[in-house]
Amino acid sequence: MEFQAFLITFREALEALLIVGIITSYLKRIDKREFTKYVWLGAGLAVFASLGLAMVFQVILDGFAAMGSQQYMKVGIMLVSGALLTQMVFWMAEQSRQISSTVQGKYDKYITAGNVIGMVVHAFLVVVREGVETVFFFAAISHGDIGQAMQSWGALIGIVLAAVVAFLFFRGSMKVSLKTFFKVTGVFIILIAAGLVVQGFAILQDLNVIGSVAPHVYDLTWFMPEHPIDEEHYVRDTGQEPLISGQVGVFLKALFGYSSSPSLEELLIYWGYYVAIWLLLRGRGEDRPATPAKNDSQANPA
Repeated sequence: MEFQAFLITFREALEALLIVGIITSYLKRIDKREFTKYVWLGAGLAVFASLGLAMVFQVILDGFAAMGSQQYMKVGIMLVSGALLTQMVFWMAEQSRQISSTVQGKYDKYITAGNVIGMVVHAFLVVVREGVETVFFFAAISHGDIGQAMQSWGALIGIVLAAVVAFLFFRGSMKVSLKTFFKVTGVFIILIAAGLVVQGFAILQDLNVIGSVAPHVYDLTWFMPEHPIDEEHYVRDTGQEPLISGQVGVFLKALFGYSSSPSLEELLIYWGYYVAIWLLLRGRGEDRPATPAKNDSQANPA
């Protein structure tokens, strides 16, 4: 969970900081520094709103646990989080090429109209979007204990590193383009999303909500159990140690949805997800050249 929390927090915080940084840098460049305080006000309000949402959502999760419906809630969170993570990859693939010009065009309108409230609201929505997604993702990777994920070292390091990367980016020290950067992190996001989706489906099979044509296509417990308990059972039954510890297996299960004995449906969903993502990204022209900056605001109205 630590690495998942790190990657999610790093990605979400970096997106928010980059957009806020683009806004404030543009305002300074056009000598409208007096408006930057409203941008930071909106961002600050969004952080508090996200923390409030986390507390409310935790109460809801605890309520489902008290009613004995925690497993179903867990499945729902996993599937929604998988969908949000997937949407994040597509959104950034599209926005990383013209995000700067789009934001600048929007703020030109706010400045011309003297719309201070619009600036606050826009900054608020930019940051709170990332906060809402983070709450959902934390609920999914921690199996309903949002506080545990928020207090992990992974979440803390993710925020700190995002701040450092954003600072270096705007100081001109980062030579990697936004498009390349988000492509690399997007690969890890897709792996996590696939794991969440297939784990949610597997839980439904364990609850007998969904059946299976072939419950166990193969068994890799001898190679790497998916949990230390499975390792103990394997040693007890065979008298042999698996090649790789169950501690590694449970880490890969939490991170990427690894299963030592998957059903046929799990395999089809897992690999089908990757094929679908590849086809959709290819169909959207991921490798098309970016639209020239002077046309961005026209092609992508704010």
